[in-house]
Amino acid sequence: MNMKEIQAISELASLLYDFLPANPHPYADASISFPGCATKAGVAHLWNGGSKRPAVTHLLQATLDGSRSQFCSLLLQIVKTAIPYRLNKKNPITREEIEIINQQIAAVGFKIPEMWEKAFLDSLPRKQKVQPTQSNKQEIDLITLKAEYMELSFLEPQRIGYAFQTFLNKLFAAYSLSPKNAFRLVGEEIDGSFELEGQAYLLEARWQANPSSQKDLLIFNGKVEGKSTWARGIFISYIGFTPDGLEAFARGKRTSIIGLNGMDILFILEGRISLLDAIKKKARRAVETNDFFVSIHELI
Repeated sequence: MNMKEIQAISELASLLYDFLPANPHPYADASISFPGCATKAGVAHLWNGGSKRPAVTHLLQATLDGSRSQFCSLLLQIVKTAIPYRLNKKNPITREEIEIINQQIAAVGFKIPEMWEKAFLDSLPRKQKVQPTQSNKQEIDLITLKAEYMELSFLEPQRIGYAFQTFLNKLFAAYSLSPKNAFRLVGEEIDGSFELEGQAYLLEARWQANPSSQKDLLIFNGKVEGKSTWARGIFISYIGFTPDGLEAFARGKRTSIIGLNGMDILFILEGRISLLDAIKKKARRAVETNDFFVSIHELI
């Protein structure tokens, strides 16, 4: 699997997370679950159980990697089983959810005709549109931003970097963090900045095919430490960070930066944690352990 496929599968796992239970109730139909769908699709041996999110991610990755011919069958079984399940939970699957899932399936080279049929899509409810008010404005912004975020991976390579920075500015603005666009100082360029509770953060944003390296992190950390003594920075790398990058500050190098990856952003856009709380939790972990990056999944 290439990096694009790995990222698409990770996002698919996140999108499908609430579709079905990992372990059905002892007295319920065992087929109404992720392992039940794996059995119906002929890939039961690829369900390894354990924590739900890693198990769903592993099921999708292992099917795509080793049983590619069953991949579409597995996805179709999950969606077909989830439609009545979610309806009974009074949380019906929406057209927007299926459209985003279709995009991620296309990102790994597949298309499931049944899930693109107009009659099927028209039969699904749409997310309820509410007129913006002060109390619900942020929720509406996140719905819009998530759709924009999912579209980024389909842009031409030369457009993605700028589009990613524009998206991040919108995300920071949704949380009233007063974002500032990229600016250039003598000998260096900063991708932007924002303010959280009176604390200014410098920003480095990367959307590239490979994880950000130790060199990338040390350069940005140096930029931050070259400013005022209270300066902080956030390095956002869509693909994530190399192992040596993750260890860069664990060997005694003081970190003035924290990191986010693509899955962290998706967690925020899904409303699992606010951007403000994510930054605060990551900053506290960095102070306590000097680890510049800990996934939001671990923090919550």
